[in-house]
Amino acid sequence: MKKFTSCDGLAVPLDRSNIDTDAIIPKQFLKSIKRSGFGQNLFDEWRFLDTGAPGKENLQRRLNPDFVLNFPRYQGASILVTRDNFGCGSSREHAPWALQDYGFEVIIAPSFADIFFNNCFKIGLLPIVLDSNVVEKLIVQIQATEGYHLTVDLAAQTVTTPSKECYYFDIDSFRKHCLINGLDEIGLTLQHSDKIKLFEQKRQSEQPWLFI
Repeated sequence: MKKFTSCDGLAVPLDRSNIDTDAIIPKQFLKSIKRSGFGQNLFDEWRFLDTGAPGKENLQRRLNPDFVLNFPRYQGASILVTRDNFGCGSSREHAPWALQDYGFEVIIAPSFADIFFNNCFKIGLLPIVLDSNVVEKLIVQIQATEGYHLTVDLAAQTVTTPSKECYYFDIDSFRKHCLINGLDEIGLTLQHSDKIKLFEQKRQSEQPWLFI
């Protein structure tokens, strides 16, 4: 997993509540267990005017000019600012995969669905909970200011605006440690590889019939 320490990125507002995982990545695109390649179909039914299908080239599809992610001013955005209960619905891991593959590093919202929230940390995507009044203020400012950047500092646990307003966010210390050091569940296990090898060797010497 890639380390996450900070992000100074262009912010895009998605001014909707209760965005579910089927909207984030529709079910017809869930035919792979690889984490890459899902970004091209992120918010597929909102980004495009025609119906997508696995393997269909997006270059040949009609973009929805009214959907915010298609606005020229938000191209290359790495921070998504949205509303309550983001990531609700089914527990599909593909939803955070698609967001990260598209280029997002941080998602800011007043609240998240629990399973989606947990799945983000597993891949190094940082979900940040801020008060709804703060999120409202950020969305208004982003909409009013082209090229609006936010700076996220994980060590300090802060989100800073272009006008130097600074907002603190909470994060579990273990999750923070994992993000800063780029440790997913496999990485955490591999930290104990020497102990695992010693256990395997001891087990084989004591019960060799199990390894025949």
